[in-house]
Amino acid sequence: MFGVIMALVSGALMSIQGVFNTELTKQSSIWAAAGFVQLTALLTCIVAWYITGRGEVAGMFQIEKKYMLLGGVIGAFITITVIKSMDFLGPAKAVMIIVVSQLAVAYLIELFGLFGIEKSVFEWKKALGMALAITGIVIFKWD
Repeated sequence: MFGVIMALVSGALMSIQGVFNTELTKQSSIWAAAGFVQLTALLTCIVAWYITGRGEVAGMFQIEKKYMLLGGVIGAFITITVIKSMDFLGPAKAVMIIVVSQLAVAYLIELFGLFGIEKSVFEWKKALGMALAITGIVIFKWD
């Protein structure tokens, strides 16, 4: 149940952040806004790290798969693409498409066992659920 609550909170925060970032970009620039967002995220993480206990930082750089260190780079592009999609589509349409895209990519990662994730078997009901979600986007976007 805790995982479900955290996922709901995460989705809500992502939607709110997307709106904030889009409005911030309108009064500055996309790179300035994205940089500010990433900088404030870094500062928040440093404060949280300091308060909650200082785990080993150097261990991050000793991982075997060095590409796993690209999360921040990906995060910067997530910020930019969310801002642009919300600006062009509006918050509701953008988030709906973003969530379905996340779901599809996450399922493909599981199916093919990418990035060290345990491989799962294909299930028609999950494919049908994805098709239903895409149909929901089409219906929602239909003007």
